Amino acid sequence: MVVDGVAARSGGTDEAVDRLFHALADATRRDILHRCVRGELSVSRLAAAYPMSFAAVQKHVTVLERAGLVTKRRRGREQLVRTDPDAVGRARQALDELESAWRARVDRMSGLLADDAAGAGPGHGTGPDDARTNTEKGPDG
Repeated sequence: MVVDGVAARSGGTDEAVDRLFHALADATRRDILHRCVRGELSVSRLAAAYPMSFAAVQKHVTVLERAGLVTKRRRGREQLVRTDPDAVGRARQALDELESAWRARVDRMSGLLADDAAGAGPGHGTGPDDARTNTEKGPDG
């Protein structure tokens, strides 16, 4: 679910934003991103850094690539992986937009609560019938 169309404003679709955050949800994938920011690394070299199989690291790289967080290129028999800094910026933008949407909602709720508190007085109690106005209550009250 996207709050207030964040995916569209982030330049992506709901599925693209979902792939992005799914990829970032895993510690190994975040570490791969961090390592590849410094420069291209081969999948073999990445695999040597983790206590898992080469195939498992390759799958992590594939998830990152599908999310657009890394790019791969071939050099001979090696696959070189590099973090795409623009993709990381898109993740930041999506989070910033979510934060902005939620802050706006909290501000609106605060405003409603302040208006309600300012209007408290006769006829404004805490019972379930107090939400109705005097005209809605009818002649008995």
